[in-house]
Amino acid sequence: MVYTKKSPALLIMGLIMLAIWYMADSGMLAPVIEHLANGKKYKYSSELTSLPLYFGIFSAIVGAWHLFGSHKEGALDYYSSTIAGGIFILLIAMIVRWFIAPEVAVISTGMGKVGDTGKYIHKLLGLNYVVLGIVTGIVIVNVFKVPEWAKNGVRLSRLGLKTGVILLGTLYSAAELTNLGGLSIVMIGFFVLGSVGMVLWIGARRKIPNSMGGVLSAGMGVCGVSATVAAAPVVQAKSVEIAYTIGTILLWGVGCMFIFPIIGNLLGMTHVQFGAWAGTGILNSAQVAGAALAYQPDGIETLKVAEIFNITRVLVLPIIVLWLAVWYVKREGSEVTEKINVGKVVFEKFPVFVLGFILLFALSTTGMFAPANHYKGKYFGNTADTGFKDKNLLDASKIAVLQAEFGKIQRDDRKAAVTGLIENGKIMTIEHDDAIRGLVNSKVLSKDANKILKKSHKAVRHTAAKVKAFRDWITWLFAFGLVGLGMQITVGAMKQAGGQPAVIGGIVGFVKAALSLVVVMLLIQTTI
Repeated sequence: MVYTKKSPALLIMGLIMLAIWYMADSGMLAPVIEHLANGKKYKYSSELTSLPLYFGIFSAIVGAWHLFGSHKEGALDYYSSTIAGGIFILLIAMIVRWFIAPEVAVISTGMGKVGDTGKYIHKLLGLNYVVLGIVTGIVIVNVFKVPEWAKNGVRLSRLGLKTGVILLGTLYSAAELTNLGGLSIVMIGFFVLGSVGMVLWIGARRKIPNSMGGVLSAGMGVCGVSATVAAAPVVQAKSVEIAYTIGTILLWGVGCMFIFPIIGNLLGMTHVQFGAWAGTGILNSAQVAGAALAYQPDGIETLKVAEIFNITRVLVLPIIVLWLAVWYVKREGSEVTEKINVGKVVFEKFPVFVLGFILLFALSTTGMFAPANHYKGKYFGNTADTGFKDKNLLDASKIAVLQAEFGKIQRDDRKAAVTGLIENGKIMTIEHDDAIRGLVNSKVLSKDANKILKKSHKAVRHTAAKVKAFRDWITWLFAFGLVGLGMQITVGAMKQAGGQPAVIGGIVGFVKAALSLVVVMLLIQTTI
């Protein structure tokens, strides 16, 4: 059987990509870009003038061969047949990321902020290019159907997700554990393991498939979408099961963003208490940050604590994946044979991508990709050898602005930080940097003064070059993989799945949030 289709589709997509590149590079898209930027700097200019060119040339050449060449049965034919579908997914991801998601943000901004939240609806609902990419994939497969020439390549989406998970290991380092107190590690360990165990226990009694229980337990127990994607291949989760898990996480997280700050204010929780609760009880990282900033918009103390707890959950991910691998083999193996060598099966079938994640995490810990004290690849540095540039030193006019408004600052730590900035022309310590970020968030000073402080912060916070490259790759791998994932989710399959995941997720999410609140109120006061 010959898999490569004699279709003009790949050639046409290559020409579309080249057209996008030409219009962006020549300035023809300038009015569109200005509109999408919405008064800010357009984030994707460099991508628009590079990626479509490279992939467009490749697609046009291979597409011409697909259309006019002769194809024989064999390995080359099979692998080449996946290219058209892969480029189809990539083109959709490009359009969603560069044009559709920014347009949604423009419309959302024009509608104004939602109530007293201080946020726009696209931020509250997480309507970013990833979510919109999944939705686009779902619309395509259910309304227009995936073309025959693309079906083989759509399967590549799982490879993109697995590769993205491997590269996630570069963003974290065991050195971050030095910033954690013993109680935070114990709390996260208890609630992560407890949540995973509870989902598996309830799932077994409600007789949902093992694959559904496994992927839902990871998403509800660890860190939301990333854990869902990481665990899915281990338990052989179907596309619809992944979709239900992600949907449950997003719905629960959006609700928590509104409810958690209200409860925190009613109980008079300290910044540390609320940060610990949000970092434990809310699943998605972006929603954790949103709730923390909603609770303390005039500082970052709550956000810092919440992120410490959140990152701890990510570090537990490899342990959970190992647990699920053993659990899944036992559950599935028992249906086939009464005696099974779990260790042997896990060794033979354990996915390589998880080992890749662990390996890169270990290498990241050594400081191979970024300084050993980095946090998600970012590190503090105010000297030339750590990335600080003298052109970022404050000049006399900027110092005068800060001196004129110095009397507005009340807190001693913020006074000390601004004093050090005025005297040295740059932020001197990590503690000073944290204090200045809090001062900016409090909006005590004028816009001009805050702009100076923001630039001073950016001047001493650097992203390691290797980590930046990895992050760019991760972004595109997940965008590619999740668009393809959407193309594998049909309405029929969604109907067959039923509402069990949402019910189980709701039960476990509520219990986790309620118990973690009790623990936080009893054991955490002002420090961890």
